Amino acid sequence: MRDPHDIIIRPLLTEKTYGMMQDKRYTFKVAVDANKYQIKDAVEKIFDVKVKQVNTMNMRGKVKRMGANVGRRPNWKKAIVTLTSDSKAIQFFEGM
Repeated sequence: MRDPHDIIIRPLLTEKTYGMMQDKRYTFKVAVDANKYQIKDAVEKIFDVKVKQVNTMNMRGKVKRMGANVGRRPNWKKAIVTLTSDSKAIQFFEGM
């Protein structure tokens, strides 16, 4: 059993995600090998809310160059978590 804090890496806070928070949808950067069930359990344990739905996306790392050297940023996973209508808002985001 993995620690929930190892699955949820950090919240993603952008203009688009702030707009989604009105509909009780929150966006997180999650572990690449985490599945939807693990993400749901981790969010419910960390924030004490009920999750209705989890959507995940695998994001490819960008190719970056510095002079003649070409490198690549690592791939990562994004999860959009929708809370149930009777669930309270996540307090972590409300103070931002």
